[in-house]
Amino acid sequence: MDMFLYMDLDTMVHRLDPRTKLLLMLLSFALGVMYKNIVVLLAVLLIVLVYGEMGHILSNLKRIRVVLIMITLFSVVIWSIAESGETRFLIFSLEGVLYGVMIAVKTNLMIVAGMIFLSTTKIEEIAEGLVKLKVPYRGAFAFSTAIRLVPMIVATSYTIIQAQKSRGLDLESGNLFEKIKKYVPLMIPTLVSVIRGTNVFSMALESKGFGYSNTRSNFLKIKMSGIDYLMLIIGLVIVAAASYLKFDPAAYNTLITLFPWGDFA
Repeated sequence: MDMFLYMDLDTMVHRLDPRTKLLLMLLSFALGVMYKNIVVLLAVLLIVLVYGEMGHILSNLKRIRVVLIMITLFSVVIWSIAESGETRFLIFSLEGVLYGVMIAVKTNLMIVAGMIFLSTTKIEEIAEGLVKLKVPYRGAFAFSTAIRLVPMIVATSYTIIQAQKSRGLDLESGNLFEKIKKYVPLMIPTLVSVIRGTNVFSMALESKGFGYSNTRSNFLKIKMSGIDYLMLIIGLVIVAAASYLKFDPAAYNTLITLFPWGDFA
């Protein structure tokens, strides 16, 4: 089972410099943090989805759809109860539902933006891009290794679960708490496997002299092109327009007048 999100395609988004894709992702994060307006957040999410479609990687959304749905349901239910409001039905409030939708859109926006980045950028490109952004190589290597190890850990746990099922372990029967209790013993071989793999990995790095010299050469060469600068300019223009809309009183009042139900500033 392939747990890596990266899709090896030849698209304009894939050909972008990893620094460009990283900065575009951070700009989308900034917009998500800046706004508490459902309409603006939905507009940003739409732009991110169009960007992902340009890379033909939106099919990866199927792999994280459970996460997106659970975040949405959890956010709506929790905030509809916790948030006070004038319009209430039993223990739920309409204002809480809208606030929960806003939080869900904000969170899913960041998850989708991160998914697009990982689906169009190789791990080696991420490390090299961070180095080009003056991040110390050890930090860049640690970050890229963490991205590499997470799918490997998930794949290891999946393999162990399938092996135990083949030996007759019943993980389907019982209520939710009983199922959780059955999964707890499976964490031990998973943890042992991860520790063993990490130990082997550290010995391999040490044997290759990792960190011996600060001067490094890299087979992978990345370079900013005209399309990279164009995409960065478009991203900065969108952020600048959103910032003007956010911090200019007249513009923001117009937004609230048009969409009074979607603002929680």
